[in-house]
Amino acid sequence: MGIPGSGLAKGLAVTLRTMTRKSHTAQYPDAQPELPPRTRGVIGLFEENCTVCMLCARECPDWCIYIDSHKETVPPAAPGGRERSRNVLDRFAIDFALCMYCGICIEVCPFDALFWSPEFEYAEEDIRDLTHERDKLREWMWTVPAPPALDPRAEEPKEIAAARKAADKLAAAEAAQAEAAQAETERAETRRAEAAQAETPRPEAESGPDGNGAAS
Repeated sequence: MGIPGSGLAKGLAVTLRTMTRKSHTAQYPDAQPELPPRTRGVIGLFEENCTVCMLCARECPDWCIYIDSHKETVPPAAPGGRERSRNVLDRFAIDFALCMYCGICIEVCPFDALFWSPEFEYAEEDIRDLTHERDKLREWMWTVPAPPALDPRAEEPKEIAAARKAADKLAAAEAAQAEAAQAETERAETRRAEAAQAETPRPEAESGPDGNGAAS
């Protein structure tokens, strides 16, 4: 059995130690918090990449993504070609009153049109105002942080390695072609110089008094 009042004494000791330390509380909103790089604040839309495939809306477990579109006919790129149709985005909205920030829509987007933004100050007095349209989602797109740098010790991606190999092969072929062209130019100049030398007449010896050459 412990000494009576020992627990109270320990609690007071902790209180006294805490009172003498500097407080680290961030006074929000005067001081903005330092958020982790992968903070899930809000979803930004880069609508130029959106093809209206509806994959994000179909995979959303809360059905909080609303997309409207229409089809437009694209004229043929060359004469004699056939017309094509493409989807044009009319509306892209997310109801953040229903969103549970699972990130499935961002993961399944095949064209990188959705991104996480650390922005979190979008509270509303009316819950109906938490449905944000594509204009607001596009504004949040510009607050998306840059992707982290690759690990310098990581293996080079296969796509980059293949592109680098193709570029090196093309550069080597161009260098060989340039050397061959330079060698051909040098040979042509040599042939022209030899032809010009062969066509130049040799000077004849001057005649002397006896008409048989130079005077002795």
